[in-house]
Amino acid sequence: MAAYYTPQETVEETIKKGIAKAESSTLTLIILGFLGGAFISLGYLLYIRAVGTMPHEWGSFATFIGASLFPVGLVCILLGGGELITGNMMVVALAWFDRKISMGQLLRNWAIVTIMNFVGALAIAFFFGHFVGLTEGDFLAKTIATAGAKIKDPFWVAFVSGIGCNWFVSIAVWLCYAAKDFTGKILGIWFPVMAFVAIGFQHVVANMFIIPAAIFAGSYSWGEFISNVIPVYLGNVAGGAIFVALFYFLAYKKNAPKQKEFEAKIPAEE
Repeated sequence: MAAYYTPQETVEETIKKGIAKAESSTLTLIILGFLGGAFISLGYLLYIRAVGTMPHEWGSFATFIGASLFPVGLVCILLGGGELITGNMMVVALAWFDRKISMGQLLRNWAIVTIMNFVGALAIAFFFGHFVGLTEGDFLAKTIATAGAKIKDPFWVAFVSGIGCNWFVSIAVWLCYAAKDFTGKILGIWFPVMAFVAIGFQHVVANMFIIPAAIFAGSYSWGEFISNVIPVYLGNVAGGAIFVALFYFLAYKKNAPKQKEFEAKIPAEE
């Protein structure tokens, strides 16, 4: 028995997940949305603590080490339980493309999860980052520099960067659903997420942690935060809902009857 689903089977599994997410109770989305934002932020906190005091001369190697650690957040969400808006941008959208849920259900899920991801990220940024001081002290320079690199991007640069990010994150979720065992799921999550962090693409929930962490430390403003998360959020929507959900829906679901008809005409091997 194969340890993974085929792409056609993965579409069906993802649609089932999307329906379940859309039909979740408000309380469930509130709790799991908070955990989703917290877990991503804890992954970013690990990144900062790992690379924050590394020598500048290490350059991109330090970034690689941090990127290799960051995926622990998404692993906790997908295997331990949590709702992450960037993943839902793909999963719930795919269920909507298949007309299994309504637009109202999609928007309800996205709205609640977005708000609670922000609350979870803000809680980690304030209590662990600022109150405990884990993003300050010797690590403050890295926190401020990382947040500043996000903020400095103009609208369309942040938007396109958001597309690249959620293309990777959504593929990570897709590969997780495609795998049938924990090892396969972890590997499926790890490498795409590591890639987007190493490249430097922008993730809206990660930014909901790192920029407020810098703000709590006395740098930047909430206006700069808002001007960043809006284009990044929209780019994440495009990356997840279009470049993964829509494209795979058209390739493996919409065209599935023709694909099966074509395969049926191929003579079976003796």
